[in-house]
Formats: sequence, structure tokens, C-alpha cells
Amino acid sequence: MIYFDNAATSWPKPPGVTEAMVRFMEEVGANPGRSGHRLSVEAGRIVYEAREAVAELFNVEDPLRIVFGYNVTEGLNLALRGILQPGDHVITSSMEHNSVMRPLRALEREGVELTVVACSAEGFLDPAHVEAAIRPNTVMVVLNHGSNVVGSLLPVAEVGRICRQHDLLLLMDTAQTAGAYPIDVEADHIDLLGFTGHKALCGPMGTGGLYIGPRVDLERFEPLKRGGTGSRSELEEQPDFLPDMCESGTLNAVGLAGLGAGVRFVLEQRVEKIRRHEEELMAQLIEGLKAIPSTGLRRAQSSRSGRRSGVTVYGGHDATRQTATVSFNVAGLEPSEVGLQLDEEYGILCRVGLHCAPLAHKTIGTFPTGTVRFGLSYFNSGEEVEVALRAVREIVNGG
Repeated sequence: MIYFDNAATSWPKPPGVTEAMVRFMEEVGANPGRSGHRLSVEAGRIVYEAREAVAELFNVEDPLRIVFGYNVTEGLNLALRGILQPGDHVITSSMEHNSVMRPLRALEREGVELTVVACSAEGFLDPAHVEAAIRPNTVMVVLNHGSNVVGSLLPVAEVGRICRQHDLLLLMDTAQTAGAYPIDVEADHIDLLGFTGHKALCGPMGTGGLYIGPRVDLERFEPLKRGGTGSRSELEEQPDFLPDMCESGTLNAVGLAGLGAGVRFVLEQRVEKIRRHEEELMAQLIEGLKAIPSTGLRRAQSSRSGRRSGVTVYGGHDATRQTATVSFNVAGLEPSEVGLQLDEEYGILCRVGLHCAPLAHKTIGTFPTGTVRFGLSYFNSGEEVEVALRAVREIVNGG
């Protein structure tokens, strides 16, 4: 079996992740921050060390500005709902995932003004188009750092500089880049950063959160929920300090034990090393897919249907400008047909369809059918890429 669905969730996980979670369940198990006994203190230490690891990865000076939740979607909703008010204007791109677009569309119905800046058909964004969209009431720019459809990297630092020049907040969705691409909140001028634990951070599902930078006005920030935090229990009002004001209810402490181990693995391996390996795999995969000829039965079928024969690879075709994700289609076949063949006949697991990003597919011209998506990771190899290329070649030519 070859696992090429890492853009959905990473697998396998480093051994230390499972070990940390098992240790928590067998030896700790208590509620962090809710008691003063030794096991609760130990649980709190484990959660704080996970907070420190995430802060180190993103170059965040104060770990208490890392707010934990259940995924990047919750983190993004927290940022958008916490700041935007009716009458505010927000800018985003046409390559966004529904974790950004759906809350923005809901806020638009409530009076928030929204501008969607068009990206190129390859999935890239011109920072000048973002600057041109700024209005007097613009409050925030929210961008997908790396596309979950074609992997295209958006110009974070350039947009960040524009945001600082105009006193705007920059919110980044790093679901596809955190742990796989260098991120520095200071150098990139990022004010809010949503992250998920179960992808390139190598942690389990049910972990993620939001970095809230010092330029965010906490006095006006609204948490998504209110309730018990283990702190200031004498008050019936929500605490006004981070991370407690945004972490009501018991945290997924066993998951955060695993997340901490996953992030430490990334730190030990070094993001730059992970990035180099994934770039090599992407270059091999992109060039291999583009080189697949169409002969015999499949060419005849494509000719009769009037569709282009062979394989169409989407995106910029440049491994240095994208994550380890590539989308393609085989002429004459639906993405679902290709995905089923890859799974059942070749043991290659991938994702097909619209990938919860219909706007991105409209941008690259693949809506409503979608694409076949290969999502690779640090744990994949060049040998696996060659096997996948042979499989696609056989599917293109009729098996």
C-alpha cells in the first residue's frame, strides 16, 4: 500500500506520537489545570510543553499566545468571529478552502464586506491585487498559505508587509504548510495563524488551534465559547487573558501529548530538511506525470470524446513554489474512476473530487468535476513515486 493522502491527514505518524499518547493515558490521565494534585500538574506540564513546541516552530515569543482547539477550522473561525464586525471589510483569495470561505460567507450575510481577489489559473496570487482591494474599512486579509488542491504557495511575507503598511491584520491558514514549510510569524508579518495538528505537524486528529499576535486587540476580541477554564473560578465572567479566554472546557490533553511529540519530531528533523525532501518528490512526480504519453485505447477514447488525451497536471509545475500536493486528471476518465483504480488495482490511496475547495477548483478550471490529488509527505519515497507513475501510465493507456 502507498499512502498519498497526506494533504487530508498525515500517515504514518512518528513512533513517539503514539508513545506519548499511550503514556498520557496509562500514567497521567488527569485534567490539566483543574486540580492541584501531581497528575493534574503533570497533565498541565505536557500541554504547556506542546504549546512551547508549537511556539518554537513558528518563532512565537510567548507560548501563551498559542490557543489550542480541535483543528485549524476552529482556529480560523475563532479569528474571524473574534475580530470581524458588521461594516468591516475583509480580503481573501480565490484559492481558499471552505474552512475560510464558509465562515466568511456567513459573516457576509451578517454585514461584513468581502472581496475575493482572483488568483491565476495556476493558483498563484499577485500581492499588488491584494493592495488594490484595500478600502478605508478594511480590517483583515485572510489567506491560504498553501493550496490543498494544487499546492501553490501564496506570497505571505509580501502580503504581510502590505498589511503592516496599511495597519491591517493578516490571518494565515497553514493547514497545508505548518511543519512542511518554514513559517516565521515575525519575518512574515503574521498576526493570526491557524494550524492543524494532524497533517504535517505529525500529531493526531482533534488537535490544532490559533496563534494570536500582539497586534490583536484582546479587549475587543470575542471568544467562540465561554465556560470553565480552571482559572479565575471565582468569577462568572470569562477570563480576559490568553490562552484561557479562548480555551473553555477540557482540552484534548491526550491529543496534545501526541501533538507535542509530533512537533518535536518536526523540530528535530528540521523543517528545511523536510522541505527539501518533499521538493525532490514533487519535481519527480510533476515531471513524470507530464511525460506520460497516451496511446492505444485511451487515445482513441479521448479523440472520440473531443477531450485532450493523456494526463493534465494542474498548478504551476514548479516544485519550489508549491507544497507536496499535485492535482491531475486523466482524459476520458472521471477522477473517481481513476481514484478507484489506483486503490483497488494498485494499492495507491489518494483523494478525488473537489477537496472542500470549490472556489479553488473554479480558479484552476476543474469545477465541478474536480481532480485526482496526490498528497505526499516526508515519509514517502522516490520509489513510491515511480510505482505511482507506472500505475497512472497504465491507467492512461487502458490498463
